[in-house]
Amino acid sequence: MSYEKIFEYDLDIMSVTEYGLNMQAVLAGQQSVPLHGAQFDVALAGPIKGRMTGAMRGIDYLRVRADGRRELDLRATIETEDGSRIAFSADGVGTPRDGEPIVDLAVKIDLTTAAAAYAWVNARPAWGAGYANLATGKIHIDAYLH
Repeated sequence: MSYEKIFEYDLDIMSVTEYGLNMQAVLAGQQSVPLHGAQFDVALAGPIKGRMTGAMRGIDYLRVRADGRRELDLRATIETEDGSRIAFSADGVGTPRDGEPIVDLAVKIDLTTAAAAYAWVNARPAWGAGYANLATGKIHIDAYLH
């Protein structure tokens, strides 16, 4: 089975809305997550390049479970260099690396648009893999179609 890389994105954490716990302290293991988990709304923005080039802006409705699993739920808008807009949604998981400020990411990506030049994105979901560097606030994902 072949995979086609369709784009990559590099996002910066712009802001975090916290709901009773400090995200940095939780992710560093300095603050315990209650049994019901913790919620953080992480605003992200940055460039996207590949078959579509432009910028992405959105929010990851991050849930951290008591067992340490990070559940990703990202909703965003891609605005291409030619002014088209593509709705972006992704869900997946983050797995922290032991002893490092890195979280490995795996996501299923759905893209939707009525812009004719990008109609190909509506056909099937994409899959992405990458990482978040909690020390720098940077996130990188490579996205592929089957």
